[in-house]
Amino acid sequence: MNRFLSVSLVALALTAGASPKVVAQSPAMQQGISIELAPTSNATTMPDADNADAWIVTVTENGSVYFSTDPVTPAALVAEMKSRPRDRQQKLYIKADTRAPFANVQRVLEAARDTFFEAPVLLTSQSEASAPGTVTPPEGLEVWVGALPSGRQSIMVQALNSGQQSPLLKANRQPVSGEALRSTLTQAFQNRSDKTILLNAEGQLSFAQVVRVIDTCRSVGAKVVLVTAGM
Repeated sequence: MNRFLSVSLVALALTAGASPKVVAQSPAMQQGISIELAPTSNATTMPDADNADAWIVTVTENGSVYFSTDPVTPAALVAEMKSRPRDRQQKLYIKADTRAPFANVQRVLEAARDTFFEAPVLLTSQSEASAPGTVTPPEGLEVWVGALPSGRQSIMVQALNSGQQSPLLKANRQPVSGEALRSTLTQAFQNRSDKTILLNAEGQLSFAQVVRVIDTCRSVGAKVVLVTAGM
């Protein structure tokens, strides 16, 4: 027998007896609209946002709104959301471009409230780069848009348009710098078990500017309630 043919037959026999190679499968990723997410430091993982049936509303830099991947006007969003059956346990994920005016995001938050999503999630960028070959679940900040229960005390934080890169901030109507906001909130919450912040942010701010304030509020363990029209 030809030596080359002999070696080939041996190799074929070894291959036939080898165990099949197991290929790791990544979880299904929901197709979405590509935008630039705002970076945060205190977001939590939101793996369900990657489910094929996840409810995601996207706001682009120019204000376009998409329900899943379908374009929709802000005025028609409530009707679209009410017409689609959903599990009452599902969350609403809002994916807004970092440069989008916050006024455009507020309209989506109002739609969330009107369709009984009391705690939508603002999706943000990853705080750390994922390792090669791995899939990192989405991250986000949960916020509240429902009315505060009567009798609950909260700290009011205002984010006002200053015309600069950083907004003008006030805590209980007292001016505070962005760098001092965390320490101010920490001191205000001393000896208080209920940590609730009522955040009133002007619509002219960018989504990224508002998210930074929310991120700081969440860093002290506070529940953040966003003021929307009708509250």
